[in-house]
Amino acid sequence: MHRSNDHSVDRSKTAGADFLQLDAREAPVGGIADWLADRLRRAITDGRLPVGSRLPATRVLAADLKVSRGVVTDAYRRLTEEGRIAGRGRGGTVVVDPLTPPPAAPQPPPKLDGAPGSASPFADAPVPASFDTLRAVPARIDLSPGLPDLAAFPRTAWLRAERAVVHDLDAQDFGYGDPRGTPALRRAVADWLARNRGIRADPDEVLIVAGAAQALALAGEVLRAEGVDTVAVEDPGSLGTRQHLGHRIAATPPVPVDAEGVRVDALRATGARAVLLTPAHQFPTGVVLGGARRRELLRWAADGGLVIEDDYDAEHRYDRPPVPALRGVLPDQVLYLGSISKLLAPALRIGWMLAPARHRERLVDAKRLADLGNAALPQLVLARLMDSGALERQLRLLRPRHRRRRDAMIAAIGARLPGAVVHGEAAGLHLMLTFPDGLGCTDTELAAAALAHGVKVQPLSWHARLPHPPGLVLGYAARAIGEIEDGITVLGRLLREAG
Repeated sequence: MHRSNDHSVDRSKTAGADFLQLDAREAPVGGIADWLADRLRRAITDGRLPVGSRLPATRVLAADLKVSRGVVTDAYRRLTEEGRIAGRGRGGTVVVDPLTPPPAAPQPPPKLDGAPGSASPFADAPVPASFDTLRAVPARIDLSPGLPDLAAFPRTAWLRAERAVVHDLDAQDFGYGDPRGTPALRRAVADWLARNRGIRADPDEVLIVAGAAQALALAGEVLRAEGVDTVAVEDPGSLGTRQHLGHRIAATPPVPVDAEGVRVDALRATGARAVLLTPAHQFPTGVVLGGARRRELLRWAADGGLVIEDDYDAEHRYDRPPVPALRGVLPDQVLYLGSISKLLAPALRIGWMLAPARHRERLVDAKRLADLGNAALPQLVLARLMDSGALERQLRLLRPRHRRRRDAMIAAIGARLPGAVVHGEAAGLHLMLTFPDGLGCTDTELAAAALAHGVKVQPLSWHARLPHPPGLVLGYAARAIGEIEDGITVLGRLLREAG
């Protein structure tokens, strides 16, 4: 007799469990361990228990089913012997084998003298899903631009503020709130912008959004409803922001950027009534909109143009003080966007907009209909961090660390990529490299080859539609110095092989 039969069960007392809706009354007499092992095995096979799922503790499941703990232990043992589950100590018992076919044999890495393979995010022209695909590819060293030092997220300060916020909330604070955002965060953002960006704004002018991505979507929706179907963009300029805006706007003509920033004469030539700019730290070149160019742009705006100012990382300055935001000079013609993504973490999905008065009501309506407003609790926690000075302390902590990593990347580039020209080193979280003498391949082929060797970068051609030398956009803020040096070493080796 199988030993599972030794576990006697009073069937009049058996019951069901919430876990997988198991009901021990379905088990045959004397075979309850067999039955339980089979039910778990089926759940693993059909995906109800995917890899990484944690099973209930034997004591807990036995109590739910009103069976002996030995029944559950026996079922778990069998699945462990089959390699389907494994004990992880304090991590509990987890599923480790979904019974899927073995993985296909790895494909050879793409060669620099050929097109990237079809599995590469760089195989075709970039689409909105390309960033998701690239993020999902595992890499030993991720030098993607746009990320702060996520390991430095102030967990202790955040948890302390969160506990204080929850303790102080009244019952009605857990209901639906103002779609513009909580009053506390709108006030804190207005104060932050006055201190750090030279912008004077009333809290009632601030609209809290789910990051700059939603801000662009809302702006595009409102502008299109007002008859604006063309918004000019910088070139090179952020592919991601162009995609978000282009989802709502019919045309996004490119305007060239030079050493002084966007060329306003070229902007006028497009005939566009609106333009999306990153004037404090142009992405990806890193140039700052010069004084004469600013005055020319403001004259263009005064003639009826609208500037959408994406102030995405202006607080990260190393070799010069931050330049004032355009919004502080011409509030009636500038729609200002900011977010916490480059200060703390993109995962918080908190940003803000300051719109000219003529657009404000429609933007609030669009936000209301989109999601009724951001989640209130994270807003209140962030407001407390801003009001307490914790966010400024975090920024002071990060600046010297980012500067050291930037310096390490520049030194490694000088030593291992002698043909590269570095752009935008005075600020931000990334560098742009160009190769005026060429690469011996396209920059997408270089990025694909680097990814095949465990290094993640973005090709400059993703962010440019006008003719431009090949190049790369490299983030340094989120990586340790040793990783940065190793990543640049891989790029250098690949370029030598290409040559």
